[in-house]
Amino acid sequence: MIKNNLLIRALKKEKTERPPVWIMRQAGRYLPEFMRIKKKYDFFTRCQTPELATEITMLPINEIKPDAAIIFSDILVVLQAMGLNVEMSELIGPVIKNPLRNEKDINNLTVNDIDDRLNYVFRAIKLTKNELNNELPLIGFAGSPWTLLCYAIEGKGSKNFNYTKQFCMKNSNLAKKILNKITKATIKYLKTKIAYGVDVIKIFDSWGGILSNEDYKIYSLPYIDEIVKSLHSSIPVIVFAKGCWHSLSELSKIEVSALGIDWTCNPKFARKITNNQLTLQGNFDPNKLFQPRHKIKTDVKKMISEFGKDNYIVNLGHGILPNTPVENVKEFINTVKDI
Repeated sequence: MIKNNLLIRALKKEKTERPPVWIMRQAGRYLPEFMRIKKKYDFFTRCQTPELATEITMLPINEIKPDAAIIFSDILVVLQAMGLNVEMSELIGPVIKNPLRNEKDINNLTVNDIDDRLNYVFRAIKLTKNELNNELPLIGFAGSPWTLLCYAIEGKGSKNFNYTKQFCMKNSNLAKKILNKITKATIKYLKTKIAYGVDVIKIFDSWGGILSNEDYKIYSLPYIDEIVKSLHSSIPVIVFAKGCWHSLSELSKIEVSALGIDWTCNPKFARKITNNQLTLQGNFDPNKLFQPRHKIKTDVKKMISEFGKDNYIVNLGHGILPNTPVENVKEFINTVKDI
């Protein structure tokens, strides 16, 4: 039995004495100890070394004391396991040396042996569960098929992924073939994470917001739905679709336990469009953590008031930013705990 089960209870829509709180990307970027580790080891070495991934996962648990841990990893490890050469550049972010360009490239994507190739993630989960010692729940995650497709075709990060969108408009059937392969690989990956002990699954649709509502229903929603259907009976599932306020109504109709909301979406609008039927998570603008601490406290209280205490998980509207003052992060967390 997990001692601090606020997150699990909120995901089950049970009444809680206060909302649970955790922070997207809470294990790095702003923590001095993380930066020391970063200087010693490159990004994927950190991801692929279970002991390092566990140490990094535990850093915020000891420092800022959130109500949940999230395993340190990256959404792109699935593409690596499928046969793409993904590197992380300090200057430009992820770079794929062999992006998908034609049907032959797509046919070369493998779904076989995914678990063997990602065994380092599962070992990190096992080590982290031992470290947590049933004190807090552990979140496992994956990228949405659409978001992974964006990187696989574009070959790097982008503000609008125009090349990817043009590829999909010209080659819709090939795009769907990629999405189906990524979906199968992701389901296998997440089911094994569950077998190793994660308590919650989160799906990050980081680039869903570059699609219109109409295209979202073609290229993203069906594949998220397929993943959720394969998991929801055994574990709570959170879906965070950044910039997808236009599709919250459709997302609320799939069998998710919670939807993440970014800061561009008004809490009352989010409640209304989801018919007040779901637990919602969010949506503090990460930039607001640079405010004076008294202003952080005021704005957090206002946010909780607008979402409501129940069926709610306090979080940021996206990942925490580098150089965020640690004391400000603690103010954010402690304000929630003082409710």
